[in-house]
This record gives sequence, C-alpha cells and structure tokens, in this order.
Amino acid sequence: MLSFFASYGGTIIIGVVLAAIVALIVAKLIRDRRKGKSSCGCGCENCPSSGMCHKK
Repeated sequence: MLSFFASYGGTIIIGVVLAAIVALIVAKLIRDRRKGKSSCGCGCENCPSSGMCHKK
C-alpha cells in the first residue's frame, strides 16, 4: 500500500488540487446565482434567455 502512494503520490496530489479548484468554482457560481448575479457579463435587454436569469 505504501509503495502505491510512493508511486502515484504526485498524481494523487494534483488530482485533489484540481478537484478542490473545481469545487470552489462551482461554489462561487452557486453563490452568485443565489445573489442574482448574471454569469454572461452582458446586458439583458435583448437577451432571449433573460427569463432564465431573472424570474419575474
């Protein structure tokens, strides 16, 4: 078991770091969505999908 971690330790650490980064990005997107912030970055006047972002 110890030899497994010795062989693949770098890969495991990189995988954990990448999973943490993805989790932080998803958490930020969820937080922004709950606050009503739009993720597209443009105006909503002529956007056909504005109903999805801003429920009336």
